[in-house]
Amino acid sequence: MTLRDFKDLLSAHPTLPFHLLLPGGGSVPVSFHITEIGLVKKTFLDCGGRLHETATCQLQIWVGPDDDHRLATGKMSGILAKASSFLPDDSVPVELEYEDLLISQYPVESWEVTPAAVVLRLTTKHTDCLAKDICLPPGLADASGSCCSGSSCCAPAPRRAAPLLNLIPS
Repeated sequence: MTLRDFKDLLSAHPTLPFHLLLPGGGSVPVSFHITEIGLVKKTFLDCGGRLHETATCQLQIWVGPDDDHRLATGKMSGILAKASSFLPDDSVPVELEYEDLLISQYPVESWEVTPAAVVLRLTTKHTDCLAKDICLPPGLADASGSCCSGSSCCAPAPRRAAPLLNLIPS
C-alpha cells in the first residue's frame, strides 16, 4: 500500500475505526495509538556491490493502558497532514511498526472496508539476495528464485562444540 492509497482510503471513510490484522492471524488491540510517523530512508550496498536506496512511511503502533481509545480514519488523516512537510512523496510504501514479542515492521498486504471498520491486513517482510545474477553460480537459481534447489549450498554448516570454561574456582 502506498501513502497515496492510504490517504485515499482514509478520506473515503473518515468516520470508521481501524482494525489491524497481523500475519499470524492475531490482531492489534483496537485501542492502539499511532505514536510516530516517520520517513525511513535506507541506503545500502548489496552483496554484488550495487548501491540501492529505499524509503517508506512508517507508522509506529503502541497499545497503551486506555482500553477505550479508538483511532478513526479522519483523525489519522489529520495526523498525516501534519507530517506532510517531510512526507512529500505519496508513492512511498506504508509500513506499520508494532511490538508483539519483537518489534517488527509490517507492510500492508491488503485492505477492506466493512460496515464496522477499515481493516488493514499486514504481512511480513523477507530477506533476499538482490544480486543473484552476480552472486550465484549459473543454474543454481530455480524458477522460484531459490538457490537451494537440489544443491547443498544452503545446507547448514557443521556446528562445533564451544569449549567449556571452568567457572568454579578450585
